[in-house]
Amino acid sequence: MRLILLGSPGAGKGTQAKLLVENLKIPQISTGDIFRAAIQQQTELGLKVKKLVDEGSLVPDELVIDLVRERLQQSDCKNGFLLDGFPRTLAQTDALHDISDIDFIIDIDVPAEEIVRRLTGRRIHKESGRIYHLLYNPPKVPNIDDVTGEPLIQRADDSEETVRKRLAIYQKQTEPLREYYQHYHNHTDNKVPRYIKIDGTKSVNEIHDEILQKLNKEIN
Repeated sequence: MRLILLGSPGAGKGTQAKLLVENLKIPQISTGDIFRAAIQQQTELGLKVKKLVDEGSLVPDELVIDLVRERLQQSDCKNGFLLDGFPRTLAQTDALHDISDIDFIIDIDVPAEEIVRRLTGRRIHKESGRIYHLLYNPPKVPNIDDVTGEPLIQRADDSEETVRKRLAIYQKQTEPLREYYQHYHNHTDNKVPRYIKIDGTKSVNEIHDEILQKLNKEIN
């Protein structure tokens, strides 16, 4: 089964990715993992990526696509894979479909205001790394670590302004992909992936069950 997983920051995509790869026995592939592996293995592409990363430059689409192509040719992808964080643009989407057929697009959908609530509510005890949430896992005393009694902090990237900026960037990047896949949802060509929208406001187990149920329904 060849899957693409979509979901904004804070949608719970990482959690569902881990459950899916365990359940379906397929590898999870993210561009970050591909970059790190290629650099570590010192492949020709890996050396190019390392040079760009060391310079603080963005890795261009062409190189990302070459790395994905190289990764998908490895033996563990023979029976399928789950792509996480790729493709991000229509250009990458077109290139991906030249590399491999994709069976399903799984889009974990969470309203923007719920994402803001989830991410801005996080508080951290800096020294230990303990994580709290003002709504879902609050400390016994507001803004105080349960163990040490020391103040909790909010990370800079969890501020409302930063979260809304991240969401805006994600939406701008991903909305054309959603429209592209939704447009082809009822296409009869087997090579066109099926688009599955999932309610990401439910519990982790409910979301995972809904994904598996909808995959089974599409397959059968």
